Amino acid sequence: MLLIRSVELVSTVYDPDFFPQPVKSEIAFAGRSNVGKSTLLNVLFNRKIAKVSSKPGKTRSINFYLVNKQFYFVDLPGYGYAKVSKAEKERWSILIEHYFKTRRVSMCFLLMDIRHEPQPADLQMLQWIQVNNIPFTVVLTKADKVKRSERRKQLELFENTLMKYGEYRLVLFSGVTKEGLSSLLEIISETLVE
Repeated sequence: MLLIRSVELVSTVYDPDFFPQPVKSEIAFAGRSNVGKSTLLNVLFNRKIAKVSSKPGKTRSINFYLVNKQFYFVDLPGYGYAKVSKAEKERWSILIEHYFKTRRVSMCFLLMDIRHEPQPADLQMLQWIQVNNIPFTVVLTKADKVKRSERRKQLELFENTLMKYGEYRLVLFSGVTKEGLSSLLEIISETLVE
């Protein structure tokens, strides 16, 4: 299983012309605003390096974290947040699109809140990932906020919606209890070996 020994934020990119030099492998993290991407990254890193905000839409750049001096974890801007201008949404869209088209992404972790059904923006991102032949894992965040009795129902809802998008893995994750952490590290380890 992957052991994260070092993490460094090497690049914060607002313009696709300024992506850092590629490394051996890149793992992307995508999801709606306020889904818990920064929390998930901090749990993976075992330190607070990604900024967590109570205000959605704070990550407006693509952040490249160099892990173990070998590969990038790439934090993409949260999508689907209504309170930013149309121009800003368009800029984010161009930035993310350029990222997926020009980088070698080994795996995309697509985060969705287990408490809500997949949103149109999530399904749009799934289609984009599928069209670009990027392997993906769906991470259902905030698992600690759902009663065990509700989980089965929510899981079935996601499984029924996602089955048409091809092969993927599904991981339940909680930043509070660390549920799902070992599964994520295992998937990343397998991805980096391939």
